[in-house]
Amino acid sequence: MNKIPMTLEGYEKLQVELKKLINVDRPSIIAAIAEARGHGDLSENAEYQYAKEQQSLIEGKIADLENTISHAEVIDIKAISGEEIKFGATVDIQDNETGKKSSYNIVGEYESDIENKKLSVNSPLARGLIGKVKNEVVEINSPKGLKTYTIISVKYI
Repeated sequence: MNKIPMTLEGYEKLQVELKKLINVDRPSIIAAIAEARGHGDLSENAEYQYAKEQQSLIEGKIADLENTISHAEVIDIKAISGEEIKFGATVDIQDNETGKKSSYNIVGEYESDIENKKLSVNSPLARGLIGKVKNEVVEINSPKGLKTYTIISVKYI
C-alpha cells in the first residue's frame, strides 16, 4: 500500500481514536458480551447478537486505523513554503460567479472535514488547486457544473 499523506494534527487524532477504541470501547463491548451471555440461550438473545455486531464493528475500525497509521506519511507543513499550492496549503479562493470568498486547508483524506474547511487532497477542488499559484484562475468540475475560482492567497501555517 502507498503512503498516506497527513498532517501531524491528523495523525495524532487517528492515534487518539485508536487508543480510545482499544482501551475503552473494546473492553466495554467485551463486558457487554459477557453480561448478555448470562441471559441464557444465545440463539434468541438480542442483546448478545447486538453486542457481537458492535464488537465486529469496533474490531474493523481498529484494523482500519492500525493500517492507516502504519502507512501514514506525516508531513510537516511548517517546513513547506512557496507560492505554489501543495499538500498542507491554506488557500483563499473567490468564486468568480458569486463573488463568495472561502478559505480551505488542503489535508489528507482521513482528516478532511469540510465543515472546518479541511479539504481532502483527493477532492476535485483540491486536485484542481494543486500546482496553481496566487491570482491564477482555475476551473473545477463540480456536481453543480463547471465552477471558476480565482486564487487570492496561498499560505503554509
